[in-house]
Amino acid sequence: MKKIGLAVAALLLAPVVANAQEAPAAFNQCKACHKVEAGKHGVGPSLAGVAGKKAGHAEGFKYSEAHKASGLTWDDATLGKYLADPKGTIPGNKMAFAGLKKPEDVAAVVAYLKTLK
Repeated sequence: MKKIGLAVAALLLAPVVANAQEAPAAFNQCKACHKVEAGKHGVGPSLAGVAGKKAGHAEGFKYSEAHKASGLTWDDATLGKYLADPKGTIPGNKMAFAGLKKPEDVAAVVAYLKTLK
């Protein structure tokens, strides 16, 4: 009976968990090149687990030398700065995206990236 109760609780909580990790609309621009599944790269590297990691080190993705040598770690401040101005944050990187212009979009995407484990 206890297992049935846990299964029902899991089913009832599933929509809450899904909503907590729903991508913001601004992330649609990112999806053109990035995937959120671990180890699955697109034109850009997978963003799974990016928060807290060193820049330029996702296994299986070929980064620019500028990205690999940046020495950055993807914390809230660095992610925010990079999402707003990728070329200004890491000059010479190969990401073609000009950046998110609205601070609320940057904040929403940073918050979402932190949920991608």
